[in-house]
Amino acid sequence: MDQIDAMRIFLRVAELASFTDAAASLGLPKASISAAVQRLETRLGTRLLHRTTRRVQLTQDGLAFSERCRDLIADYDELDALFRPEPASLDGRLRVDMPSGVARDLVLPALPAFLAEHPELAVELSGTDRRVDLVREGFDCVLRVGALDESSLVARPLGRWPLVNVASAGYVARHGRPATPADLADGHRLVHYLPAFGLRSPGFEYVDADGATRFVPMAGALSVNSSETYTAAALAGLGIIQSPASVMQGHLDSGALVEVLPGYRAAPMPVTLLYAHRRQLPRRVRVFMDWIEALLAPQLLRD
Repeated sequence: MDQIDAMRIFLRVAELASFTDAAASLGLPKASISAAVQRLETRLGTRLLHRTTRRVQLTQDGLAFSERCRDLIADYDELDALFRPEPASLDGRLRVDMPSGVARDLVLPALPAFLAEHPELAVELSGTDRRVDLVREGFDCVLRVGALDESSLVARPLGRWPLVNVASAGYVARHGRPATPADLADGHRLVHYLPAFGLRSPGFEYVDADGATRFVPMAGALSVNSSETYTAAALAGLGIIQSPASVMQGHLDSGALVEVLPGYRAAPMPVTLLYAHRRQLPRRVRVFMDWIEALLAPQLLRD
């Protein structure tokens, strides 16, 4: 194992704060991971990591070394690829995460054509609405819909997703079709989408004529934390939902859902690709992100 490999292993242990997790993510025995870090420390003549039974933490020397390691490995990868012709197809493993509704309705139907172009590529697609830890869980990139949390990840904005207010035809038959947000107080129900249970829903959101965002507090018997359940709840007639227009289009075309309050839509939601900061991003990640951007472009508004 050469010095560059040992540095990569050390950085993975530092990122995950765990020898066990680093071994699992790299597909190596834990003993090999420990031995590589120990050899690196012996060669440098300093301890890089504090090891306890509960956690692994960088020492001050380890912190300084990790920062220089990242730059050195990025330069090495860039130099290594400088004169190497890029292959026509991609290979290797690509691990990505995105909301389940986006994966089901937009990405999976188009994925066979992408994989036909790159038959040596193995994609691990996580379709979940929870906020995964990109670094700890080993994702190459993630697609986020909605506001971003502060982080050290690199953000690639793709555009903004227009939203529509929809309810089932049966719901409208029972409760009537509201004409203004004021009508929502007259027996209407909202299915509340919450990223985590225990949070308070602000209610029905819309942008008024002056461009200001307004909220109408609403009752609702159901709160959900996944986009698939959110859509299923609307189809079951449990209330009004506010969801991306393109994801709802098939249900609107079939008549299963109908649009309500078309003049009172919520502000479009930002759509962003996130990835870890790397100067030399693997080509398979770059190509996949370009493909995702082109795939979603017809659905999104661009500033």
